[in-house]
Formats: sequence, C-alpha cells, structure tokens
Amino acid sequence: MEAKVEDRGGIFANHRQPTRIQAVNREIILEAALEVFAIHGFRGSTVDQIAAKAEMSKPNLLYYFRRKQDIYRAVLEHTLADWLAPLAAIDPAGDPIEELRRYITLKLDMSAKRPAASRLFANEVLAGAPVIGDFLETRLRELVHEKAGVIRRWVSESRLAPVDPVHLIFMIWAATQHYADFDVQIRAVLGSQVDKPGFREQTAQAVLSIVLNGIRPRM
Repeated sequence: MEAKVEDRGGIFANHRQPTRIQAVNREIILEAALEVFAIHGFRGSTVDQIAAKAEMSKPNLLYYFRRKQDIYRAVLEHTLADWLAPLAAIDPAGDPIEELRRYITLKLDMSAKRPAASRLFANEVLAGAPVIGDFLETRLRELVHEKAGVIRRWVSESRLAPVDPVHLIFMIWAATQHYADFDVQIRAVLGSQVDKPGFREQTAQAVLSIVLNGIRPRM
C-alpha cells in the first residue's frame, strides 16, 4: 500500500524538519533502492523499479528525491553512516582489546545482516567512487585519522603491540566485509556449512582470535 505524503510544500527542498511519516517514507525508499541497486547496479536501475519496490507511486517518490542519482547517493551515505558509527564509538578511555573486540564484532554483524549494502558500497569504490569520493576524502578520512591517533597512543603506552593503526583499520574492514562482498566465493569453498547454526559465531571467533592475538601487547 502506498504511504501518503503530508504537506506538499517541499519538506526536503526547504530543509524544514520532516514529519514522522515523511521520515518513515524516506527510509522505505532507501531500503527499496538498496535492494534494486544491489541487483541491477546504478546504470541498470530505474526510478520506476525503486518506486514499485517501495510500493509507492513515482510522483510520490520524486517528492523526496528529484533524481535517481540523489537516491543512490543517499543510500550510500546512509550505509556509510551506519558503518562508521561503531568506529566513531571506539572509546579512547576504554580497554584497547575490548574496544577493538566490540568494533570487530559489530562490523561482522552488520556485514551479515546487510550484505547488499556492503556489496553496493564495494561496487561504488571499485568504480572509482564517482558519487561519494568527496565523502571518503573528508568525513571518512577525518574519522580514520582520529581513531588511528587513539590506537597510536595505545601502542605508545604499550597497551597494544606495535602496529600501524591505519593499516589495522584497513585489515579490520577487509576481514569483516569479506563475508558480505564475497559470499558466493565463501559458499563455493564451504558449501552448506555456511548455513549451519553457529557459523556466524565461529566466524566471529576466528576473526577475533587472529586479529586480537596479533595486537595484544608482548610480554
């Protein structure tokens, strides 16, 4: 059923605070767009497909987003905001191993629950990040350097083994997002084991052991 739009005055065009129904509708559009873009890519997707997936008329959808490009960018930025929240939450005053354990666990959980978002982002980056390159070079860069500074301090205090903090963050991204981006490859190697109860827990334990044992302070 199509969600009804309130106030045709152009809520996002004039930057007023959206109403509850407008916020809900926007989330519905972004979730539908993620599924469409993940299957067809940016070029192969249409606004009509997204509207149909969202169970919304095309004019209603265009009330929120004027162009397909705007929807695509919003989906990617929404994905990045979700992914960066756990990194931003790393507490400089916390225990280094426990802070990184929590971060890795959250990243693995997000990859398992939202693999389409991870794959869509990977495709954008492989294409040279034409839509969100500015986001990567500003907000992402700033956050990574901020948290690298925290890890660097932990190393200097001998609370972690000597490690390059930026490459550690890259390694965590690679290890956690691999299970979403290369799901077909993993299933080709492991077969039905992937769908057995406990597989996600075993995966998390393996990744945590490898990464955390490598950065624990040496006695």
